[in-house]
Amino acid sequence: MKRLIDVARRFHDDENGAAMVEYSILIGIVAAASIVAIIAIGGWVGSQFTGLCANLSGKGVSSTGGAGGTC
Repeated sequence: MKRLIDVARRFHDDENGAAMVEYSILIGIVAAASIVAIIAIGGWVGSQFTGLCANLSGKGVSSTGGAGGTC
């Protein structure tokens, strides 16, 4: 009976699993925030290029090297 109580006490005092779960949650939050930031920045950059194309009114350089390219 004393051995069972001793094993239960050691199991209760072990916090390695709890720390691993906390770090896993923290890594998940950082990863999600990074993905959201990348998507937001990508949308902003895309809108900047769309605005630039609208300002040029389609008169940019085309892929063949001449004027009159499309966006």
